[in-house]
Amino acid sequence: MLKSFILSLVLFCTVLISGCTGLPQNITPVDNFSLERYQGKWYEIARLDHSFEQGLSNVTAHYTLNEDGSVTVQNQGFNDAEQQWSKAQGKAKFVENADIGHLKVSFFGPFYSSYVVFKMDKQYYQYAYVAGYNTDYLWLLSRTPSVSQARKDDFIKTVKQRGFDATSLIWVEQNTQP
Repeated sequence: MLKSFILSLVLFCTVLISGCTGLPQNITPVDNFSLERYQGKWYEIARLDHSFEQGLSNVTAHYTLNEDGSVTVQNQGFNDAEQQWSKAQGKAKFVENADIGHLKVSFFGPFYSSYVVFKMDKQYYQYAYVAGYNTDYLWLLSRTPSVSQARKDDFIKTVKQRGFDATSLIWVEQNTQP
């Protein structure tokens, strides 16, 4: 009986954890992805809001490739209510192949969640459309603090077609950097 319970618990936890590293419906990660070219600083242009980013402006992410093939993720944003910078450091790894834009990222120990690059500027790596494990998580990232209206329009059109709620997008202010 105890063995059966433990096996069920392990199976449940495995399903729970792996479910957070899956792909949303209608989302396919980019291929020919280069982490070497993706690393560096990215500005958050738009997002679907969540508690871990609520009230933050001037949000950036910095990705650094580690010798073991993992990635150090350093996120920061300015908390307008508290008038101070908020920072978080995590680690990312590829879910499968290192040339597919599907990674898993963790800011809390062994618990990972999907980071899916599903559209990007493959020539110059200047913008990226990123999803989580479902359509509640979405970001538009750019190498610059602003993007053209044409890029914003394409982002909205693309994410609507893939089932995201584009009416709930937060357009992030990018006017102060430490």
